[in-house]
Amino acid sequence: MNADSKTTLEIVTRFHNAFERHRPEDLDDLIGEDCVLENTAPAPDGARYEGREACLDFWKGIASSANLVFEAEEIWAGEDRGIIRWQLRWSKSEADRIRGVNIMRVRDGKIVEGLGYVKG
Repeated sequence: MNADSKTTLEIVTRFHNAFERHRPEDLDDLIGEDCVLENTAPAPDGARYEGREACLDFWKGIASSANLVFEAEEIWAGEDRGIIRWQLRWSKSEADRIRGVNIMRVRDGKIVEGLGYVKG
């Protein structure tokens, strides 16, 4: 693994941990000024957010939701791309969950792109 991949893996892992630990403040140092986010909903293309503040506000809202439980299934990085395969639960019922993936791009130690997808 080269240095870029290691940096990307570190940033993407820290990003995911903010959601698992419900620590939205941990996102502050991770999001770039020119960040673009494509959310998983609404279908078929998801909402698009542009700019650091818009992306940060959206992600912080999710990370601060105590009733949401994120679990990483896999976190992978190569060069400037990171992939997080995750599972999201919103109750203890087995039916109340969804699996998805975030494809992230990191530049200069900051997330500049986040594309979210879910299994339909």
